[in-house]
Amino acid sequence: MSNCIFCNIVAGKSPCHKVYEDENFFGFLDIFPRTKGHTMLIPKKHFRWVYDVPNFSEYWQAVLKITQAMKTSLNPSFVTYVTHGLEVPHAHIHIMPRYDDEVEYVPEIKKISAEELKVIAEKISAVF
Repeated sequence: MSNCIFCNIVAGKSPCHKVYEDENFFGFLDIFPRTKGHTMLIPKKHFRWVYDVPNFSEYWQAVLKITQAMKTSLNPSFVTYVTHGLEVPHAHIHIMPRYDDEVEYVPEIKKISAEELKVIAEKISAVF
């Protein structure tokens, strides 16, 4: 879909801080992160909702791979997932590492510099 920002990211037409890629899925840091390492995992093909993705279990296996990479590289206390998908009409799973100093149920959007995002993405992707 040509007007979909996530399709444009997969096609290399829009920049991102990539952390993961396989044949079917693409993971990158959220540009409006709620935690350090907040990652979006999307199918490379356009589907509206997470439950529309035909290889649903493979999708969650990719989430688990990213989670394990986050645990190794970022050392969070735990990791949470959100699949509401209301902002962008392309299936996506938010993968959010959580840390002991974060007490909010839904953390506020954080200001993280492009340089720090680059470093975070490199730490996560180095595990693969």
